[in-house]
Amino acid sequence: MLVTNGSMQADAFLFDQLVADGDAVIVERPTYDRTLLSLRGRGADVRAVELEPDGIDVSGLANLLADGLSPKLAHIIPNFQNPAGYTLSRDKRDALLDLARDHDFVIFEDDPYVALRFSGETLPTMLSLDRDEKVVYASSFSKTVCPGIRVGYLVGPAELIAAIAKRATNTYISPNMVAQSIVHEFCVSGAIERSIETVKAALAERVEALSDALTRHLPEARFTPPQGGYFMWVTLPEGSDVDAIFSAAQDRGVAIVKGTDFLLEGGRNTLRLAYSGVTVDQIDEGVRRLADAVHAVAGEPAPA
Repeated sequence: MLVTNGSMQADAFLFDQLVADGDAVIVERPTYDRTLLSLRGRGADVRAVELEPDGIDVSGLANLLADGLSPKLAHIIPNFQNPAGYTLSRDKRDALLDLARDHDFVIFEDDPYVALRFSGETLPTMLSLDRDEKVVYASSFSKTVCPGIRVGYLVGPAELIAAIAKRATNTYISPNMVAQSIVHEFCVSGAIERSIETVKAALAERVEALSDALTRHLPEARFTPPQGGYFMWVTLPEGSDVDAIFSAAQDRGVAIVKGTDFLLEGGRNTLRLAYSGVTVDQIDEGVRRLADAVHAVAGEPAPA
């Protein structure tokens, strides 16, 4: 295990260690925008595989592998994925481990939201199921203690972690031990469990409110309510213009993230909503304004 300044630094160290210019890397479609920027900045051959409500399309990935693709690693956000909010099913976790073993690639299990499940069944990590040292796991306290704490960690095969630790030491001498001490006290005091329960209850209430508001104000939108985490992925009818919707929503005091930010191509009718940053009483009004923006861009009257 290596402690890092947040899980994004863990990502960067792992990519620096494993990914060279031209190496093929599997990502989910959509995936976290910083991951795309990081991999493309390193010259990776980024291959996006469609994300389904139960996780990455493992059949589609298997087809790519059968056709001769030899990836260095696959970046997977298994729980309450950013930006989609989807969770990788147990069957797909097992299937990914089989593919990694048979085709000799690393699964990077990027799991910062794992503790924030508020409904559904808790699933084992791929790290805990791994018998072939094909999984490297990252998580963070930024989502359970506070965003500014910047304490994450990377877990994986001893030889690989030792090489990354050497790279890390050459970069910063040591991570932020003051922040680590704060996290340690938060954990041993039991405050972290109380905090997580408070956060989960709030997030569950907000997801319910957001789902209800979208159904009433934007009935043409398609979405899957997440079982945890911070985000919901919304798909609007084909032909929607997310750039124009973004501007119109901004004019109405509503912040969204364009789906195109999380994709290599396409997605002009998609967007991400972060229900984590608003209270329940703000959600209905926010969605009402978003619906007004969507219908104004389309030249349609908003539903009464």
